[in-house]
Amino acid sequence: MTFTAKQTADIARAKSQCAIAPVFAGQLSEAAMALDKASAGALGKALALGDFKGKAGQTLMLPGTAGAARILLLGCGESAKFDQAAARETLEGLNKALSDCNAKEALLHAAELQAEGVELPWLLETLARGLVGHSYRYVATVSKPKDPMVLGKLVVNPGSALAVRAAQTALDTGAAVGRGMNLARELGNLPGNICTPTYLAKEARKLARGNARVTTQVVEEKQMRELGMGALLSVSAGSDEPAKLIVIEYKGGKANAAPQVLVGKGITFDSGGISIKPGAKMDEMKYDMCGAASVFGTMQAVVEMALPINITGIIAAAENMPSGGATKPGDVVTSMAGKTIEVLNTDAEGRLVLCDALTYANRLKPAAVIDIATLTGACVVALGSHACAVYANNEDLAEQLLTAGTNTHDRGWRMPLWDDYSKQLKSNFADLANIGGPEAGSVTAACFLSEFAKDYPWAHLDVAGAAWNSSPKGATGRPVAMLTRYLQDRSGA
Repeated sequence: MTFTAKQTADIARAKSQCAIAPVFAGQLSEAAMALDKASAGALGKALALGDFKGKAGQTLMLPGTAGAARILLLGCGESAKFDQAAARETLEGLNKALSDCNAKEALLHAAELQAEGVELPWLLETLARGLVGHSYRYVATVSKPKDPMVLGKLVVNPGSALAVRAAQTALDTGAAVGRGMNLARELGNLPGNICTPTYLAKEARKLARGNARVTTQVVEEKQMRELGMGALLSVSAGSDEPAKLIVIEYKGGKANAAPQVLVGKGITFDSGGISIKPGAKMDEMKYDMCGAASVFGTMQAVVEMALPINITGIIAAAENMPSGGATKPGDVVTSMAGKTIEVLNTDAEGRLVLCDALTYANRLKPAAVIDIATLTGACVVALGSHACAVYANNEDLAEQLLTAGTNTHDRGWRMPLWDDYSKQLKSNFADLANIGGPEAGSVTAACFLSEFAKDYPWAHLDVAGAAWNSSPKGATGRPVAMLTRYLQDRSGA
């Protein structure tokens, strides 16, 4: 999918397989009026019939004029109420219409798709991101996949509302984020017998291939033992699949600038271990690596955008399985930080791989560390699928992430990180337990992680509700958009 910003002087004569004209609550935009005149009033007649009212997201495909083979009327709702919510609804309708259309190329007249609170660069970025998302098809393990989207190119005419260069930048940014989200979705959707820790390591090396700014290092289990990563290794102890600690460095900023660090939970399949999960929906535990997938997607987007910033992605990848060698409830393991952990529940494994990754991150002298994890079912109960939970030991970092989430509609919600909750992690036999009981499960999990992130600004995103959908089943690619916007803001891009 390619996006091109281009000024169109004569809308009526512009060549296109599909010209897209905004319509506000039954009123033709200037672009629509030009197409209406060229088509002997066909657009006005369609409105007069009353079937198309111009509601936000409503679309109507009509035969074209001499310049355009088709004309797509795009409903935007009432112009006075055209805010970001209405704009998103409008773009969702457009994306669906273009997905179902047989046009290989389309031309959007976008000059009037703005209002107070809806800036055209934001709208074009959102458009490109969403359309790239609509183009995603899962094909890896199906013999008869869904037909690919026919549309391969969208030209956007910003008119006099925005310079072509600025419009192109917005489109390129949105497309890069969309491709990053699609990568995260693909990794999440792959079955656990394909997407193993070893597979993720190969994907990381692929990301670095041919790019001098990107390097990948894979820490194997032997090195983990030498580093004292007993917590991470306790998770992979029951699996035939070796764990991997994957480190992807992107050097886009000054050589001595402290990196932003993203840490992803990469449990490629989570059976629960000895504390085995119930069978219902256990297949969805292939999605327990969606935190890692979001790091991959964000890194790809950043590399494509060539952001002037240093970023390191750390993937703590393992498979959690029951076997004779598996960690047992009641076992005590020693983390890389030297803290001992009583494993009361082997299904609380994500925090065990993350705590060693967070300790490893301190070696990088980071500007900030953000971990992303499908960590707790309790988070789904608390927030559902609309927002991820945001925990942080630094107020500025928390606010930066929340703002990035609001700007991209990939939202987070601030959660408490109080010492009162940490008391639930006390253990008689270790420095701390890996669970805090039935109350406030998402909070106590974050409190556990905070014990290993005291030396730098740190945030934890629990994306258990946001990372995938159960119906229809599939990974969402979140929170790639939030993370990429956060990094853009830190880079000044």
